[in-house]
Amino acid sequence: MKDALRGYGLFILVVGIDAFLCWNYPVKGTGAIKGSLSYLVEMLLFIPPIFVLVGLLDVWVPRAIVERSVGPESGIGGVVLSILVATAAAGPLYVGFPVAAALLRKGCRLANAVIFLGTWATVKIPMLMMEIKFMGLAFSLLRFALTLPSVIAMGYLMERVLRPQRAKGV
Repeated sequence: MKDALRGYGLFILVVGIDAFLCWNYPVKGTGAIKGSLSYLVEMLLFIPPIFVLVGLLDVWVPRAIVERSVGPESGIGGVVLSILVATAAAGPLYVGFPVAAALLRKGCRLANAVIFLGTWATVKIPMLMMEIKFMGLAFSLLRFALTLPSVIAMGYLMERVLRPQRAKGV
């Protein structure tokens, strides 16, 4: 029972906060419930198709291809491929986590998985187009020039920091 509740802890917390707000601050509570339901519907629309795609990735893409393309021996090509795939991705960042987990299970290098997620979060092509429109080309190029090396460095740093834990089986 305790383990079952732990899995729903965040959901129970949100419901509790929404109920508290409705009881004490009806206007804010109504807004909070509308926001929570909107987010829940959004997730229910995105998550099932992503799980289907991740399942297809598990079944259709052989481990050898992932290891060769973005695995430990992929070198700079793996970094470039991780960046290119993530820039073309669509959807919110939480969709990228199941994809990255599937890639890691198939033999993707940890640095490349982190680079994939970091790029997904910061450098998607549709986001760049909107940014250029509203902030200007100079701003977008500067942000891109600062963000991409940071994401790559973060990937290698995460791999270096987490490597001892992965060796222990954590």
